[in-house]
Amino acid sequence: MNKFLMYMINLIYTAHNKILSLNDAYEYNFTDKELHFLVIGVIGMLMIFAIYPVFKWLAKHGHIMTITWIYVFTLVIVLTFSIEIGQKAGNNGSMEFADIVFGVVGFLAMFLVFAVIRGILHLIIKLIRKTKARKAEKQQKVNT
Repeated sequence: MNKFLMYMINLIYTAHNKILSLNDAYEYNFTDKELHFLVIGVIGMLMIFAIYPVFKWLAKHGHIMTITWIYVFTLVIVLTFSIEIGQKAGNNGSMEFADIVFGVVGFLAMFLVFAVIRGILHLIIKLIRKTKARKAEKQQKVNT
């Protein structure tokens, strides 16, 4: 995971330098804030165009829990990074990547327990409905 994080940092650093060199080469003279505005705006819109069809398909097929999980998982990632960055900035703890991993794994473990319990409850409800439907069918046959 550490290699992946370093790869992502290097990728962002390389893209940042490329954008700065393009800014200088074409003499646009965008400020750092203007570049952030443009680049993050474009990246955000590209993500909208990529993610919207997926979420629309998931919603159409009744996978609202999947959409919820993706959203919450994203928030958990942001929250764990924010906590660690806050610890570093505030000098009130040590910023450790392992803390981020353990926090995310904690969410995944607890969600797995939730998913199993939810699955069992859905199965019980389905069995109860089937049993009621069979009893109703038998009752109709007896009445006719």
